[in-house]
Amino acid sequence: MNGFEIIDKLERLKKAELSEYAFLVSNINEEIAEYAREKAVAAQKRVYGNKIFARGLIEISNICKNDCLYCGIRRSNKACERYRLTEPEILACCEEGERLGFKTFVLQGGEDGFFSDEVLSKLVKEIKKRHSGCAVTLSLGERSRESYELLKKAGADRYLLRHETADKAHYEKLHPKEMSFKNRIKCLETLKELGYQAGCGFMVGAPYQTPETLAKDLKFIEEFSPDMCGIGPFIPHKDTPFADRSAGTLKMTCFLLSVIRLIKPNILLPATTALGTIHPKGREMGILAGANVVMPNLSPLSVRKKYELYNGKICTGEESAECKICLEKRMEQIGYEIVADRGDIVK
Repeated sequence: MNGFEIIDKLERLKKAELSEYAFLVSNINEEIAEYAREKAVAAQKRVYGNKIFARGLIEISNICKNDCLYCGIRRSNKACERYRLTEPEILACCEEGERLGFKTFVLQGGEDGFFSDEVLSKLVKEIKKRHSGCAVTLSLGERSRESYELLKKAGADRYLLRHETADKAHYEKLHPKEMSFKNRIKCLETLKELGYQAGCGFMVGAPYQTPETLAKDLKFIEEFSPDMCGIGPFIPHKDTPFADRSAGTLKMTCFLLSVIRLIKPNILLPATTALGTIHPKGREMGILAGANVVMPNLSPLSVRKKYELYNGKICTGEESAECKICLEKRMEQIGYEIVADRGDIVK
């Protein structure tokens, strides 16, 4: 079976064999990428039209107990200037977000012990109380089942937890010994069981990644069937063990966005900041490959440069309003419209 036939099979059946995914990744060329892109955009438009959903991103803390080898806010990075937003600061970001028309707030941060179940539950309840009809997404790492359950009861709607890689041996090359691949997958399964709109994701071009590990990522997405999937190119950070590694490519990231859209036509798929970092039109190219979510930054300007997961991150110096207006214009130029909508997955 050639690449075109595998893309046709994906469009028809929404699944493929591991060997077929690996073949696609190993044999990507301009013709196959364009073929997949056209079919992915058609699938995206059948479900969501030309709508792009905006999520207001609030980076609440860059303090993290973990020591992931690729991450700029890893515990061992002594050059990282740490911060933690207070509850009033987070609520002020949400106020600004509502004024700008956001209906979803994403609270993202390192695994910071300060944000206990009690602190987070209180915060989520207050956001939901102040902003009727909004959605709250959390992206705060691995927690216990009890924790996820309490946060769901407090009103959290969605949870993003990137699996990073669906290959156990690969996972262990990217993370310290105290972190467990088994627990990461268990957390994702728990989130789904508890009724969250659950999101996973991985880095494209991560150190030690192979066509076979990427095939496992695609098979995992096919079988786990997440509501959201965040993928972006790996970009090295100067203060990590992977500082001298090459970044992932725009070409492969966009191709994989198209493949994921074909696997699950109704998935919520961000065009990430990392895409915009490796190419000036990266986010537009992500949308034109099948993505349908953007995440403008609502974090205070004073902390944005400190939340540096990788080198060269964009949008650290723009006011939130400027960032949103800029994105709206960029999307209009390629025929899409950012909508003031919670942007729930179409079932």
